[in-house]
Amino acid sequence: MKVLITGGAGFIGSTIASALLDEGITPVILDNLTAGRKEFTVGRIFYQGDISDGALLDRIFAEHRDIEAVVHCAGLIVVPESVREPLRYYRENVAKSIDMIGHLLRNDCRRILFSSTAALYRASADLTVDEQSPTQPLSPYARTKAFIEDILADSAAAGHLRAISLRYFNPIGADPLMRSGLQAKNPSHALGRMIKAYEAGEPFPVTGVDWPTRDGSAIRDYLHIWDLAQAHVAALLCFEEVVATSPSGYVVINLGGGTGTTVFELLADFSAVTGERMPYVAAPRRPGDVLGAYTRTERSAQLLGWVPRLTIEDGIRHALEWRRRAAADSPGRIVHPGSVAAHQLPVAPKDVAAPVSLPGSSRLSG
Repeated sequence: MKVLITGGAGFIGSTIASALLDEGITPVILDNLTAGRKEFTVGRIFYQGDISDGALLDRIFAEHRDIEAVVHCAGLIVVPESVREPLRYYRENVAKSIDMIGHLLRNDCRRILFSSTAALYRASADLTVDEQSPTQPLSPYARTKAFIEDILADSAAAGHLRAISLRYFNPIGADPLMRSGLQAKNPSHALGRMIKAYEAGEPFPVTGVDWPTRDGSAIRDYLHIWDLAQAHVAALLCFEEVVATSPSGYVVINLGGGTGTTVFELLADFSAVTGERMPYVAAPRRPGDVLGAYTRTERSAQLLGWVPRLTIEDGIRHALEWRRRAAADSPGRIVHPGSVAAHQLPVAPKDVAAPVSLPGSSRLSG
């Protein structure tokens, strides 16, 4: 069995490719390397190019007639950037996905597993969501995902294809075997920015401390990237059974750990893993920032037979190990100088939990 992975040289796509290989499934990678890394494709079938390139898609299917499905990970994903450059995001994510779907159908490839996002959901009073919860995408990035979901749903209802949209919450970590990890030079998500501050010996900026949560910081549902990749394997192996549960042949499934973790709680976990008190500074919210949510996990367990196995601490540990190895391979790169411990942790703002206190049972779960 072969599976085409668009964006297969990126953080998520390359980890999915590794999980497929471990399962005996051959990934065929298509990536334009705008954000992906060519070294993540070594030893794998790789085509460099754009998802909207019809001639290239025709060539891929001519050379690999046994491709049975597509995992569509390609796209731009940085929320603040999407606020600054909305037309670029609509062009790259939506317009090119429409072109790609047409090329897939022309080559009689009608199974699509789509990398969507939990950023679609409207915040609820208890901060939990499931697949039936109201959506309210608040950034151009999130709206591009919503548009693609609608396109897939309409195409499935018309009988042209079958599709599963996997709405990711917050992937962290790296492949436990260190085959790939986060490649962004300037990560936009909390753990990536935390590691960058740690390496530089600088306080971590907590962007927004006035959210309506238990400690004022935003809340997220963190999921180890390897668990996320395993969910894709499960979805591909039972694809037809899953889409058969919907009359239209289109199904949405949330992928999350099922636990709500605030930024301050993530900071506490980070301090526990490193054994050092990580300082922070309160900072304003960034454009496109949202309160966040965490998922109820019944559907992913029922339809995929999948539950996450790895912890937030595992994700932090693997992400740090990936950065250490990447730094060792890149002489001259700034590595954690050991000066973080010299910084004194500021007093937490009023009504905000100090980030070095482990929250224990205060975590919420769905």
